[in-house]
Amino acid sequence: MAPALIQRLFGKPLPRSEADSEKLPSYEALPILSSDALSSVAYATEAALGVLILAGSGALGLSLPITVAIIVLIAVVVLSYRQTIEAYPEGGGSYVVARENLGTAASLVAAASLLVDYTLTAAVSLMAGTQALSSLLPGLLPYEVPLSLVLLVLVGWANLRGVKEAGRAFALPTYTFVVMVALLALFGLQNLVTVHGFTPDPAPLVRAAEPLGLFLILRAFSSGCSAMTGIEAIANGVKMFREPSAQRARSTMLVMGTMLAAMFLAVSGLAWLYGIAPDPDRTVMAQIGMRVFGDGSPLFWALQITTLLILTLAANTAFAGFPRLAAMLAKDQFLPRQMGWTGDRLVFQNGIAVLLVATALIVLICQGNTTVAVNLYALGVFMAFTLSQAGMVVRWWRLRGAGWLGRLAMNALGAICTALVLLVIVVSKFDEGAWTVVIAIPLLVMLLARIRGRYRRVYAAMAIDPARIRPVRVTPRQPAIGNTSVVWIASFSQPSLEALHYAATVSDRVVGVWVLAEEDDPQLIRQRWAALVGDAPGVSLQILESPFASLVNPFVDFVEALELQQPDAALTIVMPMAIPRYRFDSLLLNQRGINMRQALDERHNRVFTLVRYYLPA
Repeated sequence: MAPALIQRLFGKPLPRSEADSEKLPSYEALPILSSDALSSVAYATEAALGVLILAGSGALGLSLPITVAIIVLIAVVVLSYRQTIEAYPEGGGSYVVARENLGTAASLVAAASLLVDYTLTAAVSLMAGTQALSSLLPGLLPYEVPLSLVLLVLVGWANLRGVKEAGRAFALPTYTFVVMVALLALFGLQNLVTVHGFTPDPAPLVRAAEPLGLFLILRAFSSGCSAMTGIEAIANGVKMFREPSAQRARSTMLVMGTMLAAMFLAVSGLAWLYGIAPDPDRTVMAQIGMRVFGDGSPLFWALQITTLLILTLAANTAFAGFPRLAAMLAKDQFLPRQMGWTGDRLVFQNGIAVLLVATALIVLICQGNTTVAVNLYALGVFMAFTLSQAGMVVRWWRLRGAGWLGRLAMNALGAICTALVLLVIVVSKFDEGAWTVVIAIPLLVMLLARIRGRYRRVYAAMAIDPARIRPVRVTPRQPAIGNTSVVWIASFSQPSLEALHYAATVSDRVVGVWVLAEEDDPQLIRQRWAALVGDAPGVSLQILESPFASLVNPFVDFVEALELQQPDAALTIVMPMAIPRYRFDSLLLNQRGINMRQALDERHNRVFTLVRYYLPA
């Protein structure tokens, strides 16, 4: 794809110096990180009613006490996560908290749960959004799947353009949806006070297919708990806020929890008073809107369109959380390092791409039906909640600082409540598809652990052998051959040393080039170079800074400048490359040789040499 077209689609590259400018004020971060939680009111009530109706229309009245119980749970979790944000101002998602307090195994369970949850969140939100549109325009019912995929591409594109772009694009629809639900509540209250009264209408008569018992009520409760998805996103995304980021995140968490509880109560309350029952052709939210605003009224259209938009944007919570979590896992060597790369727009572009593919597969498998997916992703949510709160309990017990006992009690309450809900979900939803997540999470944990184990073996195979360390010396030649070798150094490893030694045998001058990544320390690099390579004549180290995310472009620019300085000298680019024995290993290594060669070809460089280092089995 031509660079000009790429810039048109995704915007101009952003320098690293503008990373702080990509951070957002609270009013812009709220729609990015809370759209999932806020949009869940569009389907959480319906999810609970869909279970209660199995016991007949008379059981629908239980939706209100179930809603109140879920709101109490929302309050507990929100207050607990505010403490987590305070304790982990750099980002306190379940993975980080579990890793620091419960150990590696628990952290991988939390990470696997969240990866599954984020993927299902994106799929459910998009499918529910198209259902809101088809409730408004029934003629679109046969096209729900392709519409979901189109919306998925649009959300992915907006995220690839950068955090600030996404915040601006998503702020207005999110706040408009909140306003429409508030108007729905106000108009509904006016109707109840002046016309309808507060006596509930009887629901359409539906015969019971199952007896009303505790197990069915627990199933309805667990379905309604889908209203709590996305609450953790703010704790994961603290770094997205402007300074003081932790304080802004804590305040935003409280605002989001209050808005979610109020909106959820309003929708469930109106559904109960108007005797709304699940309808395969119209969502519960649409039925309430028709009763309150009138079928075909501008306000009803506005409600449905904003519901479509907020549900579409709710997928953005997954696009904000999934790539960041994947980058953290990559940094800890549980995922390929490529998942931690930031693109030109300072976003984790590979994580976004993986989420796009995974979400599209789920939409195609579910064929636009949210019922199965909703049953699945609440399990991952509450697994992550429980591990996070349990980790915080361990933290407070270990530190025992000022006020530790009250904080421990708050997080302990959160851990107990979410663990009980998790148990209910596993038991009540197991036959409805939750078994797939119960199996998928351990398999994903095994995969993450295997990747880290293989990374350790690969890095051990590339580690510098102390017995083979010798200074890099250019062999003096009379007359000089006039060749300069430029060696790409990405790390101090055996492949890099062998590339330097090769370059010294074919050149009069060797320049090792290290392009600084964000976490690199130039002083430590120079010290390591002096210890391993030495300071022989004709051998030097050049450290380059990269103003942008790319580490390839500064190297290519350096080579081009060197060619202009020495137009008559021969210039050889030497690239160390580790050759894995297994195909799986090729995913783990940063094989920049191919990208580097393509970039040099575009600048018409003539000599490019790969020094291959074959990894042992």
